Amino acid sequence: MEQISKITKADLKKISGLLLALSLIFVAANLRAPITSVGPLVSYIRESTGISNSVAGLLTTVPLLAFTFMSPFAPQLARRYGVERVIFIALIFIGIGTLCRSISSSVALFGGTILIGLSIAVCNVLIPSLVKKDFSNKIGLMTGIYSVSMNLCGALASGISVPLARDAGFGWQGALSCWLVLTAVGIVFWLPRMNQSRQTATISQASTAAGEAKPWRSSLAWQVTLFMGLQSFIFYNLVAWLPEILNSRGMTNDTAGWMLSLIQFSMLPFTFVIPIIASRMKSQRVLVVITTVLYLVGIGGLLLDGNGLVPLWSVLIGVAGAGSFSLAMLFFTLRTRTSHAAAQLSGMAQSVGYLLAAIGPLVFGMIHDMTHRWTVSIGMLIAASLLIFMFGMGAARDRYVGDERS
Repeated sequence: MEQISKITKADLKKISGLLLALSLIFVAANLRAPITSVGPLVSYIRESTGISNSVAGLLTTVPLLAFTFMSPFAPQLARRYGVERVIFIALIFIGIGTLCRSISSSVALFGGTILIGLSIAVCNVLIPSLVKKDFSNKIGLMTGIYSVSMNLCGALASGISVPLARDAGFGWQGALSCWLVLTAVGIVFWLPRMNQSRQTATISQASTAAGEAKPWRSSLAWQVTLFMGLQSFIFYNLVAWLPEILNSRGMTNDTAGWMLSLIQFSMLPFTFVIPIIASRMKSQRVLVVITTVLYLVGIGGLLLDGNGLVPLWSVLIGVAGAGSFSLAMLFFTLRTRTSHAAAQLSGMAQSVGYLLAAIGPLVFGMIHDMTHRWTVSIGMLIAASLLIFMFGMGAARDRYVGDERS
């Protein structure tokens, strides 16, 4: 009987751990799809609502600005109300925002987009702290799993939005609102975690009272922040402009779009593997070096004439993007001592990072307008890659935010 009891307890513990992991996976699945599903549908939205091209372009910029605004406040909300409860409410607001966007009104469209952006920002910031708290012995594995869930759903949303709207007859409203199913699944799986919310809030308040490192005053925190920001800067510039660059060289629209998709799909296996490898290292400097070299070769290849090697450059950029994104997510947990400190660092890094991501495509386009060539703009991405190396080598050292004071 005692042996059966022990087996039962062990099984229950495994089931509990599996449910915790699934809840995290389904929340992560909601953090890209509501945004990446919009870009391919912009022409349909513009025709339906009558908005201009410049206003339609804001549909992809507004969420990034919402990330910038909301990210620093997420740790404070979690400290007061508990991480689990705040994420649960954020999921509900993602669903409300998704419903608002299905209304054929430009006001409802932008209102829903803002609501989605603010809610996703909260989840973006708090998930690393949750991984540190609930999976302290499997940080690399869980970081890889939720990163794959997030990026896979984001890539799928980009690919199936137009078929849903055009071929399935859903229209752009239906293509956007169908992601409400994913949000509903996330809410259902998150409900069992609500019992932990009060305890989490109490622990966070106690740890804050005991004294936490202030990331805005930490040189290490700024190195992590700028590493995060620069990789976002490169990624969103390529998302916005790579098809245009390739079009100017004679590549068809469809093929240029597939090259962008190739970057995103190339990221998927490495966003799973790299966090597992990196979490077993005391210093991640070797991975920073490899990531930088891949960026330099991939982005530098875009300066060459001809389209024959573009698939290779796309794959190299995708692998580099996976490395930099995974390391940035992992630094939030590896470079802090507590889950609350991880949330603080995540909030700081994502606020600054997504600000760079928001202004990057604008600067990229302005440089092209002034020079009438893509060379200088691509050179800006090469410079960003070198800065990633510089700040990444500092962020990859085995130390913690706040150690500078001691």
